[in-house]
This record gives sequence, C-alpha cells and structure tokens, in this order.
Amino acid sequence: MTIDNLNKTGESGHRSGFVNIVGNPNVGKSTLMNILVGERLSIITSKAQTTRHRILGIVNTPDMQIVYSDTPGVLKPNYLLQESMLNFSKSALLDADVLVYVTDVVETPEKNGEFIEQVKKLECPIIVVINKVDLLKGQSELETLVELWHQVIPEAEILPVSATNKFNTSALKTRIEELIPLSPPYFEKDALTDRPARFFVSEIVREKILLYYQQEIPYAVEIEVTDFKESPKLISIRAVIMVERDSQKGIIIGNKGAAIKKLGTMARKDLEKFFDKKIFLELFVKVVKDWRNDVQKLRSFGYNND
Repeated sequence: MTIDNLNKTGESGHRSGFVNIVGNPNVGKSTLMNILVGERLSIITSKAQTTRHRILGIVNTPDMQIVYSDTPGVLKPNYLLQESMLNFSKSALLDADVLVYVTDVVETPEKNGEFIEQVKKLECPIIVVINKVDLLKGQSELETLVELWHQVIPEAEILPVSATNKFNTSALKTRIEELIPLSPPYFEKDALTDRPARFFVSEIVREKILLYYQQEIPYAVEIEVTDFKESPKLISIRAVIMVERDSQKGIIIGNKGAAIKKLGTMARKDLEKFFDKKIFLELFVKVVKDWRNDVQKLRSFGYNND
C-alpha cells in the first residue's frame, strides 16, 4: 500500500502520525529506525550512503499508528542518483508530524548547515538525537554537545542515545508516542511497511554487496528482482545485479564464480530469516553503462529526479 491509498477509518481518540528520521550519512539512522519499528526494514552497514530510498516502517497498537520513515543521508550530490537520494531526505521535511534529526558525537552542525536551516523552519516537534554517546569519555563532553545543539536548533528537544547499545532508545520511543497527534490511521492496521517483498530482496542483496565488496563496487550497484514466486514452503527468486563497467562485473562474479556464489549464500540466509521460508536464489550480473546518471534507468529503479 502506498501513501496514495490511505485508510481514513478510525475511532475518535486514535492517534496517528509520520515520524521522519533524517541526518547525515553513517550517523545510525537505519539502526535507530529498526529499533523503533521492531523489525529489520533498513539495511545496516558501517559504510556511508547505505540507504538510498525513503522507507516506511509502520507500528500499530489498538489506539495508535506511528509511521516511521528512514531516509538517505544528507549529502552534496555528485551524480543523479545522489540528487534523488537528497530529494527523498528533503521530502521527509514536508509531511512530518514529528521530525527526528540524528547526529552523532563526531560530526558538527556546520557539516549540514543548509539542511539544518530548513529543519529550523518546521512547525512540527523536533527531536535531535545525539547517537553513539557510548564513545564519549565523560559527562562533560555530553553536556557540551547538548548545549551546542540547543544553540543550533533552540526549538528542538535533545536526547542522547546509543542505538547500538539501545541506551535511551526506550525513552526516545516513549517521547515520540507522546507527540503523535489525534488522527485516524493512515494505513491498514496490519500493515508493516509501504514496500513490496521484492524491494526487501533487493535491499538484502545490496547489503551483502556493501559488506563483501570494497571501494566503489557497492555504490555502482543496483538490484532488480526479475522473478519472485512464492509457495507455502518456498520462495524462488531471480535477481539481476546491475553494474556500470565490465571490470565491475568481473569483480562481482569473482574467480570461477566464487565471489557471486558466496554473495548468494550470504543473501539467501538473511532472506530466509526475513521471510521465514526456504529461499531458492539465483543471481546474475548485467552491465548498464553509467546508470547512476541515466534518468530513465533511475526512474525504473524507483528514483524520482523530476
């Protein structure tokens, strides 16, 4: 189901809202999103620019629906794909009932000044989450950071957390719930996300590429699921790994197919956990020259550069 197909039924007293998570690359947005949703929807690696799309995760209780939204890291675009990623992040400022701006103990506000100025103009509640506080040496460092962010976004509430250690994440979740406005649910009450199963197949395969391959290879890759057949006990999947150059194709495949075989095994194990079924996975590699700057290709992969 998409945002265009909203469910407007609901009893009085019901609360619903969009909680949009934004911030720079590699500050822990996806880890935080998965904790808040209670499901593994966003891929998580130590590499920057992991998230490319805006991904919704929906949490339902009898009297509340929270629509969490993970977004790509805010960055200066170098090609059309990154322009689309930045547009996803900016769109999250338009429909937020609560905005969660995630930073960490390393970066400074100057790194993201233009985007922060847009955040400051919002009328919805803003929570600045300072992540990775487990890396700080003492309370004084934390107090300095909290004061800094109070000065940068005076309207925001500041909450230190460690998403990896789940420190203070329950407090964040409780505060978000307190800020959700009265509204009927936007989606069916059994919905978990707005994304189809094929999307999560491509994300899990791409996550394994990010973990297994080095340098530019992961960022030159897109996954297209060409076949998805589900039976009661088995899902058969065929997916094509798009790369930009012949040399990248050779690296993905590896010597005598060893690399792509290992990739397939890694992805299949996670897919079986995700879908709770046996998975038969076939992976192929195709060269699509300069797809990251091809408007039509980007649109076919779900990116919008209009």
